[in-house]
Amino acid sequence: MTASSGLDTALTPLSFLEKAARVFPEATAVVDGPRRQSYAEFADRATRLASLLRMRGVARGDRVGVLAPNSAEALLAQFAVPLAGGAVVALNTRLAPPEVAYIAEHAGISVLIADAGLLAGLGDEVPESIRLILVAPDADGTQPDPARFGPRAEALEVGLASASPQPVSWTVEDENAVIAVNYTSGTTGRPKGVMYTHRGAYLNALGEIITQGLDADSRYLWTLPMFHCNGWCTTWALTGAMGTHVCLRAVRGDEIWRLFDDEGINRLAGAPAVLSTIADDPAARPMEGIRMITAGAPPSPTILRRFEDLGIDVTQVYGLTETYGPITVCTPQPVWTDLDPDDRAGLKSRQGVAMIHADTIRVVERTSPGEKHLVDVPADGVTMGEVVMTGNGVMKGYFADPEATATAFAGGWFHSGDLGVMHPDGYVQLLDRAKDVVVSGGENISTIEVEQAIVSHPDVVDCAVVSMPDEKWGERPKAYVVVRPGSELDENGVIDHCRTRIARYKVPGAVELTEALPRTSTGKVRKNELRDAAWSGWDKRIN
Repeated sequence: MTASSGLDTALTPLSFLEKAARVFPEATAVVDGPRRQSYAEFADRATRLASLLRMRGVARGDRVGVLAPNSAEALLAQFAVPLAGGAVVALNTRLAPPEVAYIAEHAGISVLIADAGLLAGLGDEVPESIRLILVAPDADGTQPDPARFGPRAEALEVGLASASPQPVSWTVEDENAVIAVNYTSGTTGRPKGVMYTHRGAYLNALGEIITQGLDADSRYLWTLPMFHCNGWCTTWALTGAMGTHVCLRAVRGDEIWRLFDDEGINRLAGAPAVLSTIADDPAARPMEGIRMITAGAPPSPTILRRFEDLGIDVTQVYGLTETYGPITVCTPQPVWTDLDPDDRAGLKSRQGVAMIHADTIRVVERTSPGEKHLVDVPADGVTMGEVVMTGNGVMKGYFADPEATATAFAGGWFHSGDLGVMHPDGYVQLLDRAKDVVVSGGENISTIEVEQAIVSHPDVVDCAVVSMPDEKWGERPKAYVVVRPGSELDENGVIDHCRTRIARYKVPGAVELTEALPRTSTGKVRKNELRDAAWSGWDKRIN
């Protein structure tokens, strides 16, 4: 073993912005509506925001929340917060106020960078624990008056103008320090905070640069939410490649096609639902030079075939919040080119092999909790097991939850809860889910959380939620509900009630009233029977 030279530096993606501003200071870094920022301006704003956060009391290791659509400010926070020594907590913009409050409390968020429209949506439910709110500019660059949000709110642009522009260190002392905490729904009904490190973010970003083919000529359209795993680490990756971030605050087909033309977009990413939005728009037509990656749910061979007809190259990746986003990629084999288009699309719909930064992915026999010896299933494309991962592409652990962390890493590997097969060529393919999680349009939805919302209605006696297929979103929750005798509560009433309790994307796509739920002798709901009914006629349990 060769001894260290003593000149090693801690890995951090913060260095990407420093280098981009030094090498290409005048290159366009960010496009957000009418606003354009060069890399020099981007780095200056990051420096100023880091200084402002320190002035406002953010200390090393503090968590800073971000509630914003894909925008220059959401991107800015990915660098400025860790530059100030904190960890960025990017909040899902579709969460209901009680969900935001829970995450703010659990993560210990005391400072929130927020879009005015989303902040207004919280109403009077902005958590009291948040002592400072920095209100971001609107889409047109106008700075909203923070006074309407009370004494805790300040105008972000005013703060940046008064903050110190003096250079700060773009390095970190400990590459294993937490750079971000991303919350994901689990099986307990409460989201868990997934901790990313500077080292992990750096290496995963390099993996994205290679997988997506990013470089200085890349013009990347943000159809993928920046709050999702820090945009699958692409907030850092594209900056490292010195490409151009083109922000898209709402995914609309007509706007995507306009930006394809007006901004020369050649890179983007998103869930299969985004693919459908693009392909279904009246403006859809054959294009050249556009590469897209997709994940969140396996894309159907049908949509992949449609994109071939559009001339847009689509590659599937797979991962979880716990793996910094993508960790596998369905790398195309040269021999696939000569196959029938439908056969080729079927091969491309698999989850693939480990990305360059990740260790080999395994499919192992299902084990009991705490089992340390993991046995691989045969690579026959038939025998189903659980997909497990290890290495630099896996989270540090769950924030403030050592018990859940230990369970997730049983046997020294991270247990995804996804069930699949290993094909003879070494490519993984998902077939089902072990966790009670519905993945809808790339969003994780805990069935227990939805059940809790439903049973909060006084006329609901019992309920169970499972996944059901959905042509656009891949999956949606379906609820089987038992109501009190004599109640007038119907399916629409259950849905309307859910809309007052949880985010709209978590609301069941269908409700079926039933006299009783099927249960085991020990009283557990036989969700497999309900799931069988919901997926009747479909070949796979992941759509």
